[in-house]
Amino acid sequence: MSASGRNETADDLLAALLDGMDAALCAFDAGGVITHWNREAERILGWSAAEAVGRHGFAGWAVRPADAHDVQDRLMSAQDAPGRQVHEFALLTKDGGRVLVRTQSAAVPGADGKPAGVYCAFSEVHAQIDLERSIALSEALMDDASWGVVLVDVDLRPAVVNAHAARAFGTGRTALLGRPLGELLAQGVEELEGALQHVLAEGAPPAPVELWVSVRTPEGVRRRCWRCGFLRLGSPLAEEPVPLGVGLLFQDVTEARRAELDTGQLRFRANQLYRAGRAAAECEDPAEAAAVRLDFALAGFAEHALVDVLERPGGPDSVRPRLVRAAVSPSGMTLLLPGRGAIPLRYEAGHPALQALDRIGPVRSSSPRGEADEAWARARQWPQGAAHALSTVLRSRGRTLGALTFLRGPSRPAFERADALYAEEVAARVAADLDLAAAGPA
Repeated sequence: MSASGRNETADDLLAALLDGMDAALCAFDAGGVITHWNREAERILGWSAAEAVGRHGFAGWAVRPADAHDVQDRLMSAQDAPGRQVHEFALLTKDGGRVLVRTQSAAVPGADGKPAGVYCAFSEVHAQIDLERSIALSEALMDDASWGVVLVDVDLRPAVVNAHAARAFGTGRTALLGRPLGELLAQGVEELEGALQHVLAEGAPPAPVELWVSVRTPEGVRRRCWRCGFLRLGSPLAEEPVPLGVGLLFQDVTEARRAELDTGQLRFRANQLYRAGRAAAECEDPAEAAAVRLDFALAGFAEHALVDVLERPGGPDSVRPRLVRAAVSPSGMTLLLPGRGAIPLRYEAGHPALQALDRIGPVRSSSPRGEADEAWARARQWPQGAAHALSTVLRSRGRTLGALTFLRGPSRPAFERADALYAEEVAARVAADLDLAAAGPA
C-alpha cells in the first residue's frame, strides 16, 4: 500500500472514531482554524462538519460577537498550559438558539513536541451536570448512605458493598465481595436469592419487600428483618438490554417489626386469657375449667402442657417434693386430680419442674442444639419431639400446688422472658382452679 493510501486509511479511521464519540469534539490548528468537527458537535449546535471545518474560531457564526474574543482566548490558551482546562460558555446553534456548554481543552503536540493546536471536547452543561449527579449519587451510596447498598452480579454474588451494608453483615466491605450469599446468611438465603432471580428475569417489584434473615457474624447468628428494594442493572452500552446484576437497597427494621410483633402477641394473649376465663366460667367442675384454660393457652404458644401436682400440697419444707402427673394437654380430656396412692414421677435432681418449685418461679430450658432430642426429652419424661421447655410453679392461697410445664418443638424458637410472664399468668389461674377442685364441693 502506498503512503497516500495509508494516509487516507488513517484519515478514515480517525473520522470514524471522532464520529462515534458520545462527546462533541472539535480541533483547532495553531492559528485557531477549525480542523475537525464530529457528529455530536453537529447534533448539539446544528452546524455540519462541512460548515465548520476551515472557519477561524467561533466568531461570526457559533458565538456572539461580544463573547467571541474571550472564548477564542480561553480555548487557545490551552496551548500554553499543562494538562486540561475546563471552561463554560454559551455557543450559538444554527437556528439562532443558545446552548450553555462545558468544555475540556488541551494542547495537541506536533512532531517536534511543540504545540500544534488545541482539541476541545464539549457537552451541554445540563447533560454534564446529570452525569456528575449520577456519579456523585453512586459515590454517596457506596460511601456511607443510611441504607445498605449491595450490587449483586448475575451469579448472585456481591460485587460492590457500601459501608452500611458491611456493618449489617458484621464484616469488612472487601470480605463480602464474590462470596455466595449462603456463606453470609444462615437463614433466609432462599427467599433473598429468589427475589434477586425474579428481578433479573422480570424486573424490580413495584414496592419494597420485607425479608427475615439470619446473618452470620463473628459474634454469632443474628436474626434481622430487612426492608428491601431492588433495581435491575442493565448495560447502557448494549443495543439490547443486558442485565449486569441487581442493586439491593435495604434498611434494618428489626426493632420496629419486633415491637409490632410484641404488641400483636400481647393483644392475642390477653384475648386468649379473656376467652379462657369466659369459657372456664361455664364449667361446673373446677378441674375441667383448668383444662379449658390450658387448651386456650396452648394456641400459638406451645405444643404441649404438662400439669404435675404435689403429692402433699403445702407440706413441710423438709419433705422432698414428689410430683404426680395430673394431665397432659392437648388431650380434650378433663384434668384429673390424682388420688391417694398415685405413683409419683421419678424426676431426677435438677429437673426443670423441681427447679421451678425451689425457685417459686419460671425455669426455661432447651435441648443442647435446640433440636428435637429423643433422649433429652425421655430423660425428663416429656413427650417425644420436645426441644424447648418452660416450667413454672402452681401456687394458690400462699401454697405450692405443683408445676406447669409448656413444651415446644424444634420448629419454634426457645421460650423468652415474655413467654415466662405469660406462663406465670396462666399458671396462677390454673392453680386457682386446682385449689378449688381439691377443696371439693362447698
